[in-house]
Amino acid sequence: MKFVDEAIINVKAGDGGNGCISFRREKFIPFGGPDGGDGGSGGSVWLVADEGLNTLIDFRHQRSFKAERGQNGMGSQMYGKGGEDTYIRVPVGTVVINVDTDETIGDLTQNGQRLLVAQGGKGGLGNIHFKSSVNRAPRKSTPGTPGDLRELKLELKLLADVGLLGFPNAGKSTFIRAVSAATPRVADYPFTTLHPNLGVVSLGTDQSFVIADIPGLIEGAADGAGLGIQFLRHVSRTRLLLHVVDIAPIDGSDPVEQVRAIEQELEKFDPELLERPRWLVMNKADVLPEDERQAVADDVVQRLGWKEPSFLVSAISRENTLPVCQQVWRFLDAEHMAREERDDMHPGDVRLRGGDLVE
Repeated sequence: MKFVDEAIINVKAGDGGNGCISFRREKFIPFGGPDGGDGGSGGSVWLVADEGLNTLIDFRHQRSFKAERGQNGMGSQMYGKGGEDTYIRVPVGTVVINVDTDETIGDLTQNGQRLLVAQGGKGGLGNIHFKSSVNRAPRKSTPGTPGDLRELKLELKLLADVGLLGFPNAGKSTFIRAVSAATPRVADYPFTTLHPNLGVVSLGTDQSFVIADIPGLIEGAADGAGLGIQFLRHVSRTRLLLHVVDIAPIDGSDPVEQVRAIEQELEKFDPELLERPRWLVMNKADVLPEDERQAVADDVVQRLGWKEPSFLVSAISRENTLPVCQQVWRFLDAEHMAREERDDMHPGDVRLRGGDLVE
């Protein structure tokens, strides 16, 4: 089970420059030979994996990319300048598919890895190449060849930065709808979410992260009960967990007991999951009288002995959901910066930072 974010883009490599027809013209040399130079090669289009990106959301705004054309050849055997390559940054984990052939071109799996997706055209030949013993003044050159033009499908097979943890009907699907463009099915019965729902939370330019609403847990999930075993396999790969709990369950159950029940399932499946950053999101505050909400939330936090950040929200009305997302982004950004500092201190641990050519 993979979370997939998709985008369609068009890439056009630069055409090669045309060859030149020219003849040497100098004083006292009225009939100089051919001296037309070759055209320059067109620029190519490359995809570059960048671990600083985690979504394909930017391709909603720009879908076409073009490399520079090669310069035409000139007289005096001057070759045209080659066109500049175009580099497109994509998240690590991006699979690239040729839409026309449905062929997988490549899979960018490591930071700095590069993939050639459109080859620039070759420069044309100038007339200097066509001189012969029987044709001392050739008026022939060749045009540059066109660069590749492709429509590409990008699939980001990357597990979410943030996973929503909680019992069925805790309001996870409503929360992801409130903070992203995802539209999971929402209803008042358990297991509304049967498959993962991926949402991209965008807080501004270069401020986005991926959040996943995955089937809720029930007791016994670590042993395969319900849909939770699939959830547990993937939640261990997220960078942050948001533990969503119904602050006022309609059946009168205790939110504290629900939190502890899920903690037991996490520990049974993988004790390291309990060491993963996990924040408490107390949902459905709107069902409580406004003057009682904070007291109820404080009681839950106190009885749990909760030390991590906690939030009181109403996903259905989007109350306090923005501060949660803003704090999540700051956490993820700080973690990314810390990882970059570690990489700089231990450059030997960083592979393919200079790029891996894939043709």
